[in-house]
Amino acid sequence: MRKKTINPPTEKVVSSEHDFLDLEQLAQVEISSECTEHPIESALVADSESGWRAAGPGEQTIRLIFDQTQTVKHIYLCFDEQERTRTQEFVLLWRREGEDVFREILRQQFHFSPASTTREFEEYAVDLSGLKALELRIIPDISGGEACAQLTRLRLSAI
Repeated sequence: MRKKTINPPTEKVVSSEHDFLDLEQLAQVEISSECTEHPIESALVADSESGWRAAGPGEQTIRLIFDQTQTVKHIYLCFDEQERTRTQEFVLLWRREGEDVFREILRQQFHFSPASTTREFEEYAVDLSGLKALELRIIPDISGGEACAQLTRLRLSAI
C-alpha cells in the first residue's frame, strides 16, 4: 500500500449552499411575541447569533410573508437551550401565492438535556416554488411546562 501524508488545506472553502436569502429585504415577519432583549431580527439576519426568544411560555408562531414569491431549496434551523430539560416540538408550514391554507412541510420533536444536549441544528432539503409565506410553530415544552420558545437561527437558501 502506498501512503502519503498531506497537509490540511490552509484556506476555508465556503459552500454555495450558504448563499442565504436576505430575509430583512425580502419579507415581512409576524410573531406571536418577543422578548425585547432577543428580537426576531436576531434569528433572521446573517451576522447575529443571539437569537429570538418569546416574551412568555407556551406555543409561539413566527411567520415570514414574502413581498414576491420565492423558491426555497434548503431550510436551516438552530435552537439552543442552556437552562432546562425539555422536549420541544416544531412544525414548519408553507403557503403558495393565492392560497389560503398552509401546508405542513414537517413536524419534529427534540429533547434538550443541558450539560449534554443543548443545541439542535437542522437542515432540510425542500422544493418550495412559488413560496409566499413560511410559518414556524414552536411548542417549547410538550409536557406543558413553563419554557419559553427560542430560535437561534433561521436561514433559507434558493440553492
